[in-house]
Amino acid sequence: MNFARDVLQAQPPERLAVIELGRDGSRRVWTFAEIDRMVDTTAATLVRHGVRRGDVVMTLIGNRVEWIATLMGCFQIGAVALPCTEQLRAKDLRLRLAVTEPSLILADERNRAELQHAEPDCPVLWIPDDAQLFARQRQGPPLAPDAELNDDDPALITFTSGTSGEPKAVVHGQRYLYGQRLQAESWLGARAGDVVWCTAASGWSKSARNVFIAPWLTGATALLHDARFDPHERLDLIERERVNVLCMAPTEYRVIAKRATLRPLPNLTGMVAAGEALNPEVLHVWREATGLDVRDGYGQTETGQMTAMPIGPAARPGSMGKALDGVSLTVDDGELVADPRTVPTFFLGYLGEGVRRRAGSEAAVVSAAGGWEIDDRRDGETWRTGDRVSEDADGYLRFEGRADDVIVSAGYRIGPFEVESALVAHPAVAEAAAVAAPDEERGAVVRAVVVLRDGHAPSNELA
Repeated sequence: MNFARDVLQAQPPERLAVIELGRDGSRRVWTFAEIDRMVDTTAATLVRHGVRRGDVVMTLIGNRVEWIATLMGCFQIGAVALPCTEQLRAKDLRLRLAVTEPSLILADERNRAELQHAEPDCPVLWIPDDAQLFARQRQGPPLAPDAELNDDDPALITFTSGTSGEPKAVVHGQRYLYGQRLQAESWLGARAGDVVWCTAASGWSKSARNVFIAPWLTGATALLHDARFDPHERLDLIERERVNVLCMAPTEYRVIAKRATLRPLPNLTGMVAAGEALNPEVLHVWREATGLDVRDGYGQTETGQMTAMPIGPAARPGSMGKALDGVSLTVDDGELVADPRTVPTFFLGYLGEGVRRRAGSEAAVVSAAGGWEIDDRRDGETWRTGDRVSEDADGYLRFEGRADDVIVSAGYRIGPFEVESALVAHPAVAEAAAVAAPDEERGAVVRAVVVLRDGHAPSNELA
């Protein structure tokens, strides 16, 4: 298998693949033929810079077509993509560099200062300084051959926060890319020629899979918008770009409903949300304005999507839907539990815990892709999500809260330990605790309680 060949190159060449809206107000459109040429040029450039099959390539790029080209270039040659959000600071980047040891980094020029403070020890290609990296003028035979890959060859690394310790590196195999077809067809619901806008910033778990992977699996067009969230602009762009399927975080739906004037959006045929619980009152406001339901879904960084509010039936307020077809979910003592063998997007394992770079001749189950050693988590015992849910007689699930103390704010999972560690690093702080505080728009925000060291007095300036 090879996602670049099997999905990208199989599209009608002149069909629209990407609509790109820049933060400078620019607008560019890209056909699948143009994206294919750009991806091939990018893949060849990665190889020219020493990237081999199984090597990790980090990206620190906004919602730009270059981000898509880099990820797809990695998929083409069998490299492992590590997309990072631009919200990360030098400390966060330093952790990711140490854990994954990338061979190459591609970064937007606007992130130069933060990345340089992280002191990477591998080459960095800057955008737009190295713009020829993404040249789309290539004609003729491919510049970089398509790697022949297996479903358990590493494809993508994303990081998730836990309740203790540092964030973990979640390693997904090639099956994760193809497995998106399940949610693409039964939840996202885009058809060939539709325009899909998943607003997630590049680097988040939901971004790659729903910004372009899931849309392309059904022949739809991906909309990219490289700018900060503005509720009024968001509605204007949905209307102007004739968006058919909208995928946003519940917080975004909430803020738009509160701060902007909702109106009918005639081209919109579907809306979905995931990442946190969706308020029933927000569902009602959007339904009244658009005549459509916002259909909720549930998944984790490790699992990919596992539940969805089905297409067709009226959405049930407060529910995150039912298990996707074929996915086996049970509720054990209030906790949602999955059978990994039935989840097509289930992860291979955590880097360093069941997934390692092979050292010498050591072997367990060894992937062909660059000498990775993988003890596939899918072949193990059941997966306990740590999320508490309730289930009704029809199989619809309702999220009730975390079994641990991860803070979910606007869809972002925040480990209190990370916040507490940052606070304790301040010279005035002796102890710190981070907890969730209710917030009307974001669901929850982080509230910190600190004990000051002797010689320091509380003040607004110190806070």
